[in-house]
Order: sequence, then structure tokens, then C-alpha cells
Amino acid sequence: MRLLDSQLSLENESGGSFIGASKGRVKGLAEDIDATRILLVDHRSSFCDSMNEALQQRGLLIDTARGTNAMETPALARDYSLVLLNSMQLGAAGLSAVRSIRRKTNAPLLVLTERDSVALRLAGLELGASDYLVKPFTMPQLLARIRALARNSVARPQPILWLDDLEINERDATCSRDGKDLGLTRMEFVLLLALLRNQGRVMSRETLAREVWGTEFDPATNAINVAILRLRNKVDAPFDVKLLHTVRGKGYVLELRSGS
Repeated sequence: MRLLDSQLSLENESGGSFIGASKGRVKGLAEDIDATRILLVDHRSSFCDSMNEALQQRGLLIDTARGTNAMETPALARDYSLVLLNSMQLGAAGLSAVRSIRRKTNAPLLVLTERDSVALRLAGLELGASDYLVKPFTMPQLLARIRALARNSVARPQPILWLDDLEINERDATCSRDGKDLGLTRMEFVLLLALLRNQGRVMSRETLAREVWGTEFDPATNAINVAILRLRNKVDAPFDVKLLHTVRGKGYVLELRSGS
């Protein structure tokens, strides 16, 4: 029961083996994680296809991001129970991939790698990887890791939220960008937190008024515009890459845009 780069070899409960995934679903191993939606990231289509088919057979919902620009996929801004990164080598490129993914999503990140280097694995964990699984491994091992990470992400929401180099720690009520404390007031922190929790989604002034200030929006005042301006001066002004954007006639959105 070994999972290889060139093909996916699984065994059924009776010991018979087959390549790829069979038609129909094998019961038992993953019935308790049917609602888990996974994003599979890999630059090689062959591995994505094999893994995608095998996990779907187990009742999991799979999206894939593949190709040389896989790390830039807009899908990373969506809500996933888990991100599964296939990294051939856990070197500089692998660590860069971990960093890139973690800047775009707070979902648990499981890295599949060929190198069992303690130092590199620790470096990856420090950059935001949730766990590593070294090849070759069995499908039950993979499903067990997926189950544990998905369960823990529901039971213990992550106190730290990221977008690119912007980081908010809800527990400590701190916020930094590129490692520098932004010095936000309490109201600015709450406003940025609301935008970050909804990153990639336009938030209207009416919604912000209710969620941040607990009041109905008053079009006769420019309080929200002023608050956004002050927040932008701290979050965006000192940095080349802009994250807080105005959507004319609709509201505001916090997101990483290509070329911004």
C-alpha cells in the first residue's frame, strides 16, 4: 500500500490491489469526513489526477490547482477544510510554496514530501505548515492525517489570520505587516479583522456599520470613509503591495491582487 509519484497504488480490504481509483466508493476509511473539502496543489497534472480520483472515491470533495502557477490560484482565497501540497523536494522551493500558501489561506496545510529532513520540516512548520507526510505512505495514513487536521480546524479555530504579509492575532489583539507592528487602535483592529475574515469579498458600508460599530449605516456621515482612510494609512501606505481596495458604489475589499 504505497503512494508513489508515478502512480497511486491502493489496496482494498481483502488485500487485492488496483491502480488509481475504482468506480464506486470504498466505505469505512473516510465516512466520517464526507463534508471535508480539500484543495490539492501540485505542478504535475498526473499526480493531481491520481490523487484527486482516489480521494473522491473516499467521499471527499476535491478541487485542484496545478501547473507552474499553482501557488497563485485564486482558489486559495476560498474556504477549505484542508490544503494538500505535493512537494517533490522539501528544499527552498518547497518552503517557498508553504510560505506562499500560508499567506493566502488559514486552512490546515498538509505537505507531502520525499525528503525526511527534520531541520527542513521544522522550518516548514515555522512557516505555517500544519503537518508533513513523507513518501511513500499508505492511503489509510493519508486519510488519518486529513481526518485529524480537518477535525482540529473545526474544534480549534486558528487565532491567527493571514493575507500575504499581513498577520492578525485575534487572541493577542495584535496586527503586523512584514513583521512590523501596525499600531492599530481597538476600532481599527476590529475593522481590519472584519475585512480579513471576509477577504476577497466586498463588504458594503451597511455591513461594516453593523458588524464593526453595531449600528445602522448613516449615509449623512462619512465616519466609515474616515475610518477606512486611517486604516489604509497604516496597513497600505508604508508598503508597496496594497491590500485594502475600494470598490466604487459597493464598498471595500481586503485582498491580494495581481500587479498591486
